[in-house]
Amino acid sequence: MQLSRFVKPVLALSALALMMGAARAEDAAPAAAAAVALVPNKGDTAWLLISTALVLMMSIPGLALFYGGLVRTKNMLSVLSQVFMIVSLVAVIWVLYGYSLAFGGSADGAYISFIGDFSKAFLKGVDANAVAATFSNGVVVPELAYMAFQMTFACITPALIVGAFAERMKFSAVVIFMILWVTFIYFPIAHSVWYWAGPDAVGDAAKALAAATTDEAKKTAQAALDAVNGNAGYLYKLGALDFAGGTVVHINAGIAGLVGALFLGKRIGFGKEALSPHSLTMTMIGASLLWVGWFGFNAGSNLEANGTTALAFVNTFVATAAAALSWLFLEWAVKGKPSLLGMVSGAVAGLVAVTPASGFAGPMGSVVLGLLVSPICFFFVSTVKSKFGYDDALDVFGVHCVGGIFGAIMTGVLVAPYLGGVGLVDYAAKPGTAAVADYVMATQVWIQIKAVAYTLAWSGIGSAILYKLVDLIVGLRAAPDAEREGLDITDHGERAYNY
Repeated sequence: MQLSRFVKPVLALSALALMMGAARAEDAAPAAAAAVALVPNKGDTAWLLISTALVLMMSIPGLALFYGGLVRTKNMLSVLSQVFMIVSLVAVIWVLYGYSLAFGGSADGAYISFIGDFSKAFLKGVDANAVAATFSNGVVVPELAYMAFQMTFACITPALIVGAFAERMKFSAVVIFMILWVTFIYFPIAHSVWYWAGPDAVGDAAKALAAATTDEAKKTAQAALDAVNGNAGYLYKLGALDFAGGTVVHINAGIAGLVGALFLGKRIGFGKEALSPHSLTMTMIGASLLWVGWFGFNAGSNLEANGTTALAFVNTFVATAAAALSWLFLEWAVKGKPSLLGMVSGAVAGLVAVTPASGFAGPMGSVVLGLLVSPICFFFVSTVKSKFGYDDALDVFGVHCVGGIFGAIMTGVLVAPYLGGVGLVDYAAKPGTAAVADYVMATQVWIQIKAVAYTLAWSGIGSAILYKLVDLIVGLRAAPDAEREGLDITDHGERAYNY
């Protein structure tokens, strides 16, 4: 009974405080809502960081083991060393100036279409408070997480190239070439395909134009909208679709690999003696790690954790499975026996083909994509390669470039809503929301073809120049005696295996 004398006043004061707090909260609601729109969602951030780790796993150990198992024993450690070195080298270059060249820049100057500037060099302004746009209005992620995610793409792309000239290029030449290649080939292509102002910048500018009432205000708002739309990479402005790297990663690296194989020439004994993989067990382990890591590669490219992320995840799963089966049964019919190497080659071909389409196609379209890509890649790694006699040691061109070309072009088809695709998005049509834009298949396919041609020309011609430059500086190819002994000993002074 005595406690009630203290409890009642306390309850009364508490009620008053709650009423005052509610009133303040009501007054502050609009400002709070505006602030919340720029705060990264913890789920999105967690998924992006997990995806970053998954993509890193694709390079080391995934790609390293996949390639390492395919070469001869005397070159296993050489391939592992090259891949590990490239990942480490590019990661440092990325934070020094690579991120800035790929994703920096402003609307000031026409150069913005082809390459970024140095505004973010040494990660200037990229701290724990900085945010980056996603593909949804009002949704952001920590820029450090975005920067790290894109770094893993920059790391794995040049590492793909080494499979084409495996077992015969000097380690010193690989180091110099990769520094030059990521700087002059990868960063400009990544900028051209993926750099843009973001959905909020486009939506806000479009909203301002819609709200303008006078001719002068409309003219000013239209100029502002044009500037925002112009603040993007060349292929992005063209309308090219590449969800996770069909052009940026696979075509880019694949054509560079073919040019490298042609520049270095054939391995000693190519076509005369068996150059068999020394461990298909390692190759299968590597391919499996690639498949798992690719969920981060494709689904992570949505930058958020939502329905589109799930779509890319499912597409990555089913396209890969379909491609593995397609290669398996085709090889079984043609050669009489189904091989493990054929299955994993098909799986990688499916992963490559679905990469640009993963967030645009529907699951059934992805299954068809996987079924079709394997016969095409099989034809290139067997018939075409044999016909022309080039020594693309681990079929980088036949799988990554050819599969990437097919996937990039088919993205223009499978994005069609009537084929189960998501359609095109127009952020200016309804500011604040994503609206489905007009879609014409022939138009989009032609845009995709132009993006493929641009990437082939930039990387093919540019890589040829860089190979020649490196050859003049240190020489590309290992000495014949060193090649016969194996690059493990001659380049690194150690062996992958000691029995």
